[in-house]
Amino acid sequence: MDVCSVSAIDQRKIAALKKTMINTDIIERMAAVFSAMADPGRLKILTLLATEELCVCEIVEMVSVSQSAVSHQLRILRNLRLVKSRRSGKMVFYSLKDNHIKQIVAICEEHIAEEE
Repeated sequence: MDVCSVSAIDQRKIAALKKTMINTDIIERMAAVFSAMADPGRLKILTLLATEELCVCEIVEMVSVSQSAVSHQLRILRNLRLVKSRRSGKMVFYSLKDNHIKQIVAICEEHIAEEE
């Protein structure tokens, strides 16, 4: 069982950990990002955008859902600063906000592949 049978707390370790602990606001924002990535549709969009910039129509074609559904998912991803948009005339192109997002997706994929 994962329960200590003896209460023995190393106060120096606890004090050192408290100094390095991530602030609650950042933890909540991280949780929101992981929550967004937990949705298969949004994760599929992120994996596509990890490959290259795509217009909304191309994303719709690749994920086989309606344009309004894709737009909704992109809005969530954009609000979380996971993707960015670029307008060219009447077209809107999406790409990952930065390389960190690509790395998170790649590391997760590598982790899953290790298990097989």
